[in-house]
Amino acid sequence: MVLKSNNPFPELDGSETPFAVDRRDDIFFEEVMAEYPEASTQSARSFVGSVIDAKRFKIAMGILIALAFMFLGKTGMMQIVHGEEYRTLAEENRIYRQVLPTKRGVIYDRNGVILAENIPTFQIITALSALPADAYERQQALGALATLIEEDQREWMVALDSITDEDEPILLAKDVGYEMAMYLATHKENFPWMQLEIGSKREYITDGIPSLSHIIGYTGIINEDEYDVISHDEYRQFDHIGKLGLESEYETMLRGTYGESYLEVDAFGGIERIISKEDPVDGEALHLTIDAALQAQIEQVLKARLDGTVASRASVVVMDPNNGDILSLVSWPAFDSNEFTDGINEETYESYITDEDRPLFSRATAGDYPSGSTIKMAHAAAALMEGVINDSTSFISTGGISIGIWFFPDWRAGGHGVTNIYHAIADSVNTFFYMIGGGDETFKGLGIDKMMEYDARMGFGSKTGIDLPTEADGFLPSREWKWEAKGEQWYIGDTYHVAIGQGDFLATPLQVNGATAMFANGGELVRPRLWEDREIEKERAVGLDIAIIIQNAMRQTVTEGSAQMLGSAPVTVAGKTGTAQWSSINPPHSWFTGFAPFDEPELAITVLIEEGGDDYLAVPITYDILNWYFADRFPDTTDQ
Repeated sequence: MVLKSNNPFPELDGSETPFAVDRRDDIFFEEVMAEYPEASTQSARSFVGSVIDAKRFKIAMGILIALAFMFLGKTGMMQIVHGEEYRTLAEENRIYRQVLPTKRGVIYDRNGVILAENIPTFQIITALSALPADAYERQQALGALATLIEEDQREWMVALDSITDEDEPILLAKDVGYEMAMYLATHKENFPWMQLEIGSKREYITDGIPSLSHIIGYTGIINEDEYDVISHDEYRQFDHIGKLGLESEYETMLRGTYGESYLEVDAFGGIERIISKEDPVDGEALHLTIDAALQAQIEQVLKARLDGTVASRASVVVMDPNNGDILSLVSWPAFDSNEFTDGINEETYESYITDEDRPLFSRATAGDYPSGSTIKMAHAAAALMEGVINDSTSFISTGGISIGIWFFPDWRAGGHGVTNIYHAIADSVNTFFYMIGGGDETFKGLGIDKMMEYDARMGFGSKTGIDLPTEADGFLPSREWKWEAKGEQWYIGDTYHVAIGQGDFLATPLQVNGATAMFANGGELVRPRLWEDREIEKERAVGLDIAIIIQNAMRQTVTEGSAQMLGSAPVTVAGKTGTAQWSSINPPHSWFTGFAPFDEPELAITVLIEEGGDDYLAVPITYDILNWYFADRFPDTTDQ
């Protein structure tokens, strides 16, 4: 049986395949494929060789090789020829901290009147790190700006020479005019190292009401001593800081919190990018308890009443006895805070410090004075609380009291007759207070230690706590103090002097006003305050029953005592006059302290006229103030 073969190529014996045929022997194959080069002859084109022409491939490879040589050449130029230059530029690209200032808080009085505000200004700032590194280029750059804004380049160069931190901001110019500032802002490319900053200048109402300067204070450029103790992260050497008064007391609150941004700058001072930024927080507004209109009126009253007299210095304190709000705090004469904001000129400053009236001195809070008879209410209250007397206790005043060879007089020759606590306060009877203070061989008084204990309890001998940075303590004398200070023992006569507010006892007008407010409100010593949001603090110092006795005695001062002029005031007034001897050749100080209206007190008022004499100059001044406050300020305009 013959099997049929499936071999399609019967001429082959099966040991070979059609792919083993030598194609070069196939004429047709050779003719068709003749135009394509064999892959075996171009090893680099084993795959694409059948697609890209060899000539074109050679051209492309040539171009690539040329580009490679160009790239290598450029790299060599940058690294070898200009390597140092570019390395320097790269290293000088650095991080620069830019301070973002705040707006200082505005200060208002209790009725919304602006007492201190900000006037926008422009200033020019730089840093050593932002300026050209080359000294000559830096000098040329600064010179161009100095010429443009008409500043002294030499001062800048001196300032730069003293810089130890190259990133520390430097103030080149302040109070730059608006037109110049706009020119610089639109030509920033000419001064890329310069920062144009919108600053502010503090402006005060004290050009019209100068006595407010002692309260508000002023701001000024930080001095070296201040800069040494503050945080350099928060202040720059040319920043302004509160120097006096409330500007100093509430510096942190008024100033706010500066912001900052971190910038990447190039070697020429140009900003490459902002890395981070923290916005500033503006200062808080400060709303005061002060009544600016009342403050201004008191100034006018003082000027009018002191004109033509030998007196030229005074202080007036007006407080709400219920919460401690200071409505007016006048020290006279005064000064204008605006003169200090940009640095006071030498001539003006010299005129202030050589003025015998000391206009820069805040006498209402920092002046220590013998209190005169204004202390008698405190000593009467102390005697009542200690049980030394009651409101019916009486002494006979025959013109004074004798102890051995010494005689201590009443102010009225022949005396005041039978005197109780009401008459003693109303008519300021010294004999009564000699007895309750020091006593005699027949009567035991408080003694100096008890008197000073109660005086301290009623706010004397220590700061009141008013929100101002400077305040005097007053002074409470003692046996120990006299021995240590004078090498002398304490005598009964010393006690008598202190009992009537003379001798070594000293008080500030604010302390006298605080004690007056205490009696007016029923016996609570209240801390005075100037910021209306400050916490009200009260402390019981005198029992209500004792306070009422003192109130009635003070009312009698007006109805039949030494301040009867106040009987014609538009409201009922209670008070106490005082004459404080302090010199053997100069006139005594004139005091009045009181409150009104009597039934529902709104004001506690204290007036001190230095060297005002014993004619009670303080009383007519008080009358003028109360008359304006309760009548003239808001006259009745209703048709009759």
